[in-house]
Amino acid sequence: MRSYLVLTENGPVLVLTSMESITEKVLLNSLHSKGIDKFIAYEVPVEKVHEFYGVPFEIISADLERGKDLRVVDFDGPHIFSCFSFSDLGGQIQYEA
Repeated sequence: MRSYLVLTENGPVLVLTSMESITEKVLLNSLHSKGIDKFIAYEVPVEKVHEFYGVPFEIISADLERGKDLRVVDFDGPHIFSCFSFSDLGGQIQYEA
C-alpha cells in the first residue's frame, strides 16, 4: 500500500492505493475517472497517514485489501498541509496525459 499527496488543478488530494506506483496504468485510469489528468504527486509514508487519520485510515485501507485500487483519504488542503511537513514527502512525480 502507498499513499500520495496529489496536487491537481482543483487542489490537493491525499490518496491511498494498492498499486506500487501512482503512474501505473490502472491507477492513472482511476485518477482520470475522477477528472485528474495532470498532477504533481509526492509519496507520503503510510505510517504517517495512519498516525494522523486513525480509524478512517483503517476503513479505507480495508477497502484496498478487498480489491479497490484507489481511495481518497482527504481532500481538505489546509488539513492535509497541517498534518504533514515537507520533510515527510518523497520525491516529486509529475504526470500529464
